[in-house]
Amino acid sequence: MHRRNHAVTLLQATRESETLSRLLDLASESAARLQSIQSLLPIYLRASVHPGPIEGPVWCLLLDGNAAAAKIKQLLPALEAHLRSKGWDVQSIRLKVQMTHIRT
Repeated sequence: MHRRNHAVTLLQATRESETLSRLLDLASESAARLQSIQSLLPIYLRASVHPGPIEGPVWCLLLDGNAAAAKIKQLLPALEAHLRSKGWDVQSIRLKVQMTHIRT
C-alpha cells in the first residue's frame, strides 16, 4: 500500500480506488436517471423519490412512504420506457419504501 505524506480530497481518494470509483460512478448515474424522469413524476411526489442502487439492468428507487410507492408503481412502464429511450439499460425498476422512525 502506498502511504502519502500529504492530504488529498475525498474525491481524489475515491477516484484512486477502483471500488470506490465504481460506486461513485453508479451513484452519479442513479442521480442522473432520477433527474431524467423528474418531469414524469407528479410534482407532489418528487420530494419523496430518491435514487437507489443500480444492479445490472435493475434500478431501485427509494421512496418515503407507501402512498408514494403505490402511485409510482402505476408509472413504472412509462418510467422504464423513458429511461430506455434515453439510452439506459433498464429492464425494470424496483421500489423500496424507506421507513423513518419518529422519536417522541
